[in-house]
Amino acid sequence: MENFISDDFILQTKSAKRLFHNHAENLPIIDYHCHLSPQDIANDRQFNSITEAWLEGDHYKWRAMRTNGVDESFITGKKDDFLKFQKWAETVPQTIRNPLFHWTHLELKRYFGVDTLLNPQTAQGIYNDTSAKLQSKEYSVRNLMLKMNVEAVCTTDDPIDTLEHHKKIAADGFKVKVLPAWRPDKAMAVEDPGSFNEYIDKLAIAANLEISTFDNLLDALRVRHDYFHENGCRLSDHGLETFFAADYTENEIRIIFTKIREGKNLGAEDILKFKSAMLYHFAILDQEKNWVQQFHIGALRNNNSRMMRILGPDTGFDSISDLPVAQSMSKFMNRLDTDDRLAKTILYNLNPSDNEVYATMLGNFQGSGIPGKIQWGSAWWFLDQKTGMEKHIEALSALGLLSRFVGMLTDSRSLLSYPRHEYFRRILCNILGNDMEKGEIPADFELVGKMVENISYHNAANYFKL
Repeated sequence: MENFISDDFILQTKSAKRLFHNHAENLPIIDYHCHLSPQDIANDRQFNSITEAWLEGDHYKWRAMRTNGVDESFITGKKDDFLKFQKWAETVPQTIRNPLFHWTHLELKRYFGVDTLLNPQTAQGIYNDTSAKLQSKEYSVRNLMLKMNVEAVCTTDDPIDTLEHHKKIAADGFKVKVLPAWRPDKAMAVEDPGSFNEYIDKLAIAANLEISTFDNLLDALRVRHDYFHENGCRLSDHGLETFFAADYTENEIRIIFTKIREGKNLGAEDILKFKSAMLYHFAILDQEKNWVQQFHIGALRNNNSRMMRILGPDTGFDSISDLPVAQSMSKFMNRLDTDDRLAKTILYNLNPSDNEVYATMLGNFQGSGIPGKIQWGSAWWFLDQKTGMEKHIEALSALGLLSRFVGMLTDSRSLLSYPRHEYFRRILCNILGNDMEKGEIPADFELVGKMVENISYHNAANYFKL
């Protein structure tokens, strides 16, 4: 079947088509949260094959291949690149109605001009064609980003990172802004005192400060926060099971930190208090510099302990968690708001049963003359698919202001994932176009078209000011 990805893919009505082609299709991309490798961008990496570009770190694809019965040696093992790609090609026809089927063919079309469906029969030709292109300078990492009209990217970076790759990218004058984003999760991961203390020792070296007390820890984090700011960082990000908002005193936290530095295991109450204190202090740092803070909530990580031992984290063995979130989220944000210390905030949920919880939480803390100050972030991870996006848009429309939404991000490790922005824009335009034709919103293309443009690009540009 040729031309599955047509010009009007997903767009069901004339109004939807007009909205997408006239108001969304050609706008630049601001990818304000991703997991791209700054080193690959700094070195302008040249991929040797489509396997490297597509399968090297994409745990979405790995999960699908495992579900299709593919042996792990063809997924994360050392098999030949084409053999790995062949196993992916065998899996793709089985992904119908999974977003991977849409993403795969959007990426083949947009980057390589390939209209042919990927399957075992077409695998060799597609592998040869795409791999040959990837080996040409036109398809280097930086040129792939330019090809997709990417304007700015925020990577995900630990406070101890040197940011040397970001510095090189900036010094090279690369047209796309590639900025760090502060991800300090390890500085509050006190469940394992040994690992935590190893990390704190590294933080001490990075900040050039001794860390023996809790106040030392805060000083070191401030030094690194300042360093990130000097290198263009304007966003933080936290990946949490739930919000931490227990009551504590600063003296309690000092005593708890001393216990940790002595290598003692903490009880559940002390762990909760320490995490609550750290989350608050992180938020204060962000507010002082007018950063945007992001909270990705609700992943149950590393479920398969056997595969965790073999492959490590972020290899496709995570799922949706169902911890309560509303009360702790409200308490955390209210404490900051009470002191007028609540920064611009983006909240992401992974459990779809929490959609309306998040959509209503926003309205409690808006204001300060900032349109959409508190955002409900785009449908994330397991919700990053057509139904998940539609449900997100519907809930935000009903309970907030969809018009102020800052739009899509990739949250990806793959340089070939930028068509996800197009995917989101098509879904958005399809919903609004259908509403226009049903008479549920005005058939006013100036009004609705401007809304599409804002959600697709301008809201993010005005909100982040990168």
